[in-house]
Amino acid sequence: MEIVTNPDTAGTTPLLGSDPAFLEALEHVSRLAQLDRPALVIGERGTGKELAAERLHYLSPRWHGPFAKVNCAALTETLLESELFGHEAGAFTGARQRRRGRFERADGGTLFLDEIATASPRLQEQILRVIEYGEFERVGGEQTLKVDVRVVGATNADLPACVEAGKFRADLLDRLSFDVVTLPPLRARPVDILELGEAFGIRMAKTLGHPLFPGFTTACQQALLDYHWPGNVRELRNVIERAVYRAGPTELPIDAIQVDPFESPWRPGPERKSAAPHAAPLGDFTANVAAFEADLLRRALAAGNGSQTQAAQQLGLGYHQFRRLLKKYKL
Repeated sequence: MEIVTNPDTAGTTPLLGSDPAFLEALEHVSRLAQLDRPALVIGERGTGKELAAERLHYLSPRWHGPFAKVNCAALTETLLESELFGHEAGAFTGARQRRRGRFERADGGTLFLDEIATASPRLQEQILRVIEYGEFERVGGEQTLKVDVRVVGATNADLPACVEAGKFRADLLDRLSFDVVTLPPLRARPVDILELGEAFGIRMAKTLGHPLFPGFTTACQQALLDYHWPGNVRELRNVIERAVYRAGPTELPIDAIQVDPFESPWRPGPERKSAAPHAAPLGDFTANVAAFEADLLRRALAAGNGSQTQAAQQLGLGYHQFRRLLKKYKL
């Protein structure tokens, strides 16, 4: 079942899937949406954290209010402070007029703080104050402003570990973690891989003006199922759309996918420096052997289009032996 939480974002990747792990996470979001409390959405890159935050907003009593979002990792501390809280004219060089920040613009609605673990300790303290008291000042201002905003944070970091390391405020984590939604990675949703692939393929064929999407061969489907998808749904979408456009209009099932778009016999390698008169030390034997084996595994996976079975065969290994090596080197 396809779920688009906001019709204005229908061009983005939808929340789509029927795997029990995914449906459980969606149900968690739906229940949490009804409570007017701060929340956290945790997950690997490409798992749909922003879409989950949108669902939290549009299923909540605040659905009629604004949904604002800020990527905390994309801005310097100074720019992020101005983006969040706004600034007064003359607050800094180039500030010619007053500017409302995202907290002001999200009044009555929800503010989504993506990559919140990257915010500086000083900004974390200011964010905490808004969550606690609904108060803040613009940069360069003296007037205390009041807002009513629900804050939803997202990250792929281990926030409790960040607190232990002194990189994240414990009191802010306490306020944000009224409840925490953890999105499962795509490899934990095997039921959804082909379903998502079909949906992305149909949409890409339509975008390109193809008369139909013919689907994938059995071998390609197995390759999709065997790959570990470190980039999750975002990576799967890229792989599917690339395969559809490269295949062109066809009535035959697509028989080729390329997980790594950089794969090429002419791919430039690292620059090789001429040998110095006195060669550098070779380094630790065990570490060099491990690096060599890990590189062989990666190259075999790339050559087999992500299929672990084909990669194992290319290296002359048994499937389970190959899997143990993947686990050993955390690939």
